[in-house]
Amino acid sequence: MFKTIKSKLTTLKRTVAIIHGYDKSLDEIKFNQGIILAGMNEGKHSVNLKHYEFKVFSQWGEDGILQRLTSLIDIRDKTFIEFGVEDFLESNCRFLLMKDNWSGFVIDGSAAHMVRLKNSYFYWKYDLVAVDAFINRDNINDLLQRSGFGPDLGILSIDIDGNDYHVLDAIEGFKPRILICEYNAVFGPKRRISVPYDVNFIRSQKHSSNLYFGASLGALVYLTKKKGYSFVGTTSAGNNAFFVRNDLMNQQLRALETEEGFSPSKARESRDDDGRLTHVGGDARLRLIEGLPVLNVETGVIERL
Repeated sequence: MFKTIKSKLTTLKRTVAIIHGYDKSLDEIKFNQGIILAGMNEGKHSVNLKHYEFKVFSQWGEDGILQRLTSLIDIRDKTFIEFGVEDFLESNCRFLLMKDNWSGFVIDGSAAHMVRLKNSYFYWKYDLVAVDAFINRDNINDLLQRSGFGPDLGILSIDIDGNDYHVLDAIEGFKPRILICEYNAVFGPKRRISVPYDVNFIRSQKHSSNLYFGASLGALVYLTKKKGYSFVGTTSAGNNAFFVRNDLMNQQLRALETEEGFSPSKARESRDDDGRLTHVGGDARLRLIEGLPVLNVETGVIERL
């Protein structure tokens, strides 16, 4: 019996080792392709960030956009903080970490996700710290201080599927050169709205459709302007917006108005009451959350979708 258990454990360890080896080999292929794509982008002269998109470890085209922005902007401290990363395997800043040897600090609300990251083949190779914490507007500044990074941060990336606007609004003492924030394209390009603050906000529990979360692009542009940033573009997938600190803007970057830079999302991530994908798209997505409360960030008044 003991020998049988030992044999099965040995087999399991070998299987895990094979999977880890496969992940590493696949990542190396993707990594090398990313280097080639970054080199090809160097010959382009467009001010449209979508023209530089490519994906290595990001969800959509963020890797290419960040390679473009970091080539145009003088980054004194190659540091990033990214939160809402799950296990960081798919993230905005991982390619920068591994290709350009940036230093990083990542936060996620799941301890299991952070354990998986710490057990990855690459965690020990780079200057990366992972912390599990459920972020809110009251603890965000203390969490950022734990990074040990100075206020002149290279990149701050926010994607927590809920209180994104409120957390960004609460951040003090850090002035990242590049800011990335997820927006909810279902809210449309015109209204400056966010879900009302809820310290325990969890997207999948707040509304069964999975579409009620975050803030509109207009709300984020409104807030970042007050913080001294210019809106410079979005991914073509309509999920992330990019902002550059005003003192770093140059002729190769163009400040955009909200509607000019808005990209609609075609993602069909709606769900039913049992959590199953329903693949609702287009304007029908907004009808699923019609009537729910939203905060007008300019007036402070609760309105309805």
